[in-house]
Amino acid sequence: MPQSSIERELAEALGRRLAELRHQRGLTQEDVAQAAGISRNHYQLLEYGLGQRDSRKPANPRLSTLVALSTVLGTTVPELIDAMFTDGDDADGRTVDG
Repeated sequence: MPQSSIERELAEALGRRLAELRHQRGLTQEDVAQAAGISRNHYQLLEYGLGQRDSRKPANPRLSTLVALSTVLGTTVPELIDAMFTDGDDADGRTVDG
């Protein structure tokens, strides 16, 4: 089944957000993965927006994984997901939805 570009864009946006939160907290990928109960490789793939390295399929993490990562990174699942749909700020500093 072909992958849609929106799936890839959302997976990459999630990965960017995970990396941003991790860097803000001064954590390594290993720190986050261990605290969330997943492998470092799995977490690394999520930051790259990938579900599997070989197939290059977009990441599609389980809800339980998102809950664990949100807890470790000091946020909530809704806040984590909301960031995936935000393009950035406009000239007034307001959030612009994509």
